[in-house]
Amino acid sequence: MKAILANVKYLRTSLSSLSRSYSPTPLASHAGAGNPSSSALHDEFVNLCYQRDLPNAMKAMAAMERHGIFADSITYSELIKCCLARNAVKQGMLVHKHVFSNGYQPKTFLVNTLINMYVKFNLLEQAQALFDQMPERNVVSWTTMISAYANAKLSKKALESLVLMLREGALPNMYTFSSVLRACDGLVNLRQLHCCMIKLGLESDVFVRSALIDVYSKLDKLKDAVCVFNEMETGDLVVWNSIIGGLAQNSEGDEALNQFKRMKRAGFATDQATLTSVLRACTGLALLELGRQVHVHVLKFDVDLILNNALLDMYCKCGNLDDAKSVFNRMVVRDVISWSTMIAGLAQNGYSLEALKFFDLMKASGTKPNNITILGVLFACSHAGLVDDGWYYFQSMKRHYGIDPEREHYGCIIDLLGRAGKLDEAVKLIQEMKGEPDATTWRTLLGACRVHRNVDLAIYAAEQVLKLDPEDAGTYVLLSNIFANSQRWEDVSKVRRAMKDKGIAKEPGCSWIEVNKQIHAFVLGDTSHPKSNEINRRLNQLIHKLMGIGYVPDTNYVLQDLEGEQRDDSLRYHSEKLAIVFGLMSLPMESAIRIRKNLRICGDCHTFAKLVAKMENRLIVIRDPIRYHHFQNGVCSCGDYW
Repeated sequence: MKAILANVKYLRTSLSSLSRSYSPTPLASHAGAGNPSSSALHDEFVNLCYQRDLPNAMKAMAAMERHGIFADSITYSELIKCCLARNAVKQGMLVHKHVFSNGYQPKTFLVNTLINMYVKFNLLEQAQALFDQMPERNVVSWTTMISAYANAKLSKKALESLVLMLREGALPNMYTFSSVLRACDGLVNLRQLHCCMIKLGLESDVFVRSALIDVYSKLDKLKDAVCVFNEMETGDLVVWNSIIGGLAQNSEGDEALNQFKRMKRAGFATDQATLTSVLRACTGLALLELGRQVHVHVLKFDVDLILNNALLDMYCKCGNLDDAKSVFNRMVVRDVISWSTMIAGLAQNGYSLEALKFFDLMKASGTKPNNITILGVLFACSHAGLVDDGWYYFQSMKRHYGIDPEREHYGCIIDLLGRAGKLDEAVKLIQEMKGEPDATTWRTLLGACRVHRNVDLAIYAAEQVLKLDPEDAGTYVLLSNIFANSQRWEDVSKVRRAMKDKGIAKEPGCSWIEVNKQIHAFVLGDTSHPKSNEINRRLNQLIHKLMGIGYVPDTNYVLQDLEGEQRDDSLRYHSEKLAIVFGLMSLPMESAIRIRKNLRICGDCHTFAKLVAKMENRLIVIRDPIRYHHFQNGVCSCGDYW
């Protein structure tokens, strides 16, 4: 340590000597040679800058300016670092004024440092003005501005700056491209940038490749992202993390996990970024057992907030709230994401009142809610029929928390009103929305119309959905069934004919279940599963037993133009029923049967799952695109309000 301190002292003395011997202007030279006190003033300023004594350094700088004395660029860069560390904007501007005073011409390095200072102070106009005044600009100057534009979401400006940079003859480096890629929001621009990188021989750089993969993934061009990844063998974890993260974020969980396995086989150790992406993949696929294995690796990063939040999200979205609460209670640090994840997780799993209690705890902890938090609260109210509470939170979110309602918030309240049968109020709220309602908003109203058999409003809502999403098969089917329930068979025929003419078919229901670390998928009418015959036989036996205790299949949830026995068969072999039976056959009694489904669970399957859970004394958890249903002892966590 003494040797290091001695070297630092020697370096500072050397820099001080260099700055004394360097004469940037005749005025400074004259002042330094003729006045011994000027040399002392200069040395004092240098020492104060390196000691990060900002107040006294600023006083010394003012005295130097009066005497026409200047230090070297390195010393000023130290002073600017000190201003940044203390967020001293006014002092930073005084440094800028000083280094351009008395005819002094700072070097490009120092001007770049000042531009970077303005960028970090979020004073982009000042940075731009200084950049425009530069007689000479190098790659650092351009890259600093391009990065600033990218961070400020000024994509067009960032791309234009790259073109101007090339015209001036400055060659971009890997940092330039890493910055400009963040501003790339279209495939055409991305292709051009990719070609430019190849011409300059920078496509193999780790940071450039990582940025390329990130942008291709963001634009949902996963084949291109994988192609960039596979172009050469990589020896860097950053690139592995980019491809795994890109796949996981685009709902390609299977492929993300395959790449993770490849990475492990190649001998790479995982870090927080890797594990966060793997947890996201497990979350998307509802792979609880694999998620638990990843949890073991998370333990060595136990205080990492981002990783713990990802773990929390995984347990919530896999329907395992006990483990979610355990993770939450052990977290040393919690942020708004931690609380919001827990509130949304409880609401989606049917525990709305507990979600609202967590919201009260969050406020008591001093954590300020954000728009995602309020969305979780409104979802909890919507799925528990808490109309008054929902209205209160919706109307007070701006007043109490400064949060403007967005489309999703309106959607929750429209859903809440619709479920409660307040259709006129729901329509009024849609008309009062800021911005145009989207197809999801109208679908929400359409679903409420089906429940409350309001045919005229259903027709209007369906028309609005189909204007925005002309090929939405679910809307056609729902409208057809609404007409059928009202005995309007001619209208049913028109809807079905329109579907046929446009080549629109109802998306088949598909359910997945994890057994022994393998995913088993079931689709209505598909007999490809090796145990298909046994599953169908066991299902028929189970339905026969359930009918003995009062179960009656509800054919309102199949296409109404199917005939008697055909309708019963369509209902009987819904994918979630097949998955439930396979789970009963394959999993031990103490294990929960956890199923993921691509479509919302129908009312008949909901009744079926409740009765099976009671008869077989099992916990059945079904996750559909909207929420989670925990079936146990003949009841569901949603309280039949979904």
